[in-house]
Parts: sequence; C-alpha cells; structure tokens
Amino acid sequence: MPLHLLKLCVGTDSIQDLEDWIEEMRTHDHRLGRPYEQKHTTRMVPKRLGEIAGQGSLYWVIKGQLSCRQAILAIRPFTDEGGIGRCHIVLEPVVVPVSPRPVRPFQGWRYLAAKDAPADIGARGDDVGQMPEELRRELALLGLL
Repeated sequence: MPLHLLKLCVGTDSIQDLEDWIEEMRTHDHRLGRPYEQKHTTRMVPKRLGEIAGQGSLYWVIKGQLSCRQAILAIRPFTDEGGIGRCHIVLEPVVVPVSPRPVRPFQGWRYLAAKDAPADIGARGDDVGQMPEELRRELALLGLL
C-alpha cells in the first residue's frame, strides 16, 4: 500500500492558484528551452521514501483544508551549496481535487497512510466535482461534504 505526504501549500488561496503557478513555471522553462519538471524542495528527506516515490501522492493543504493531490514521481536527496541536506520531491504536474477536510497548521510535511487519504472528487460518482471550489470548501467546513 502506498504512503503519501501531506504538506501546506503556502501562498496559494485555491487549487486554481496552484494550477496557475504550475503553468507559469512550465511556460518559463519552455521559454528558456528547458524541459519542465515540477519539483518541491524540502529540508527533510522522508525516511520511508521507498514506500512513497512512484506510488504515493503529495496532498496539499490550502487555506486550512486538505484540497488536492499530485502524484510523486521521485524523491531526490541532495546537499545544497551551504552543505545542508535537502530533497526534491518531483511531482506530476497534474492537480487532482480531493474531498476537502479541515487540517490544522503544521510545519514541514507529514506522512499520510493510504487508508487515511481522502478520495479523489471524480471517484465519488456524484456532482461534487462540478461545484465551485469555494462552495466545496464551505460545505466541508460545515460537515456537509
């Protein structure tokens, strides 16, 4: 069973903000003639990376709610110029909305077991995916979704 990561998506207000940022980075790399690879840099290297890379997803918390996920393609540890160990979490640049639920603030990332991961909105078999994100967010806060 895959293991996932949970992380705050700092600086974004919505799933659309995240998607817009990904597209902006893709366009920037394309203009420079570089192949695009979405990477998120983090200080700590997950010790259980064998259970995550190529199997798990990075679940993003946006404005206090677990909102979406991206598949993790690879985790690449490296040492930066200052000699500090870090890692790149390489992500599939496709954002998948999930059933929203509240999450308290935390630092860094957390492991998320597959059994605790929310379902993709499209997998629910209802019209929730057609709702605007803000409405889904409010309904989840009220415990109606």
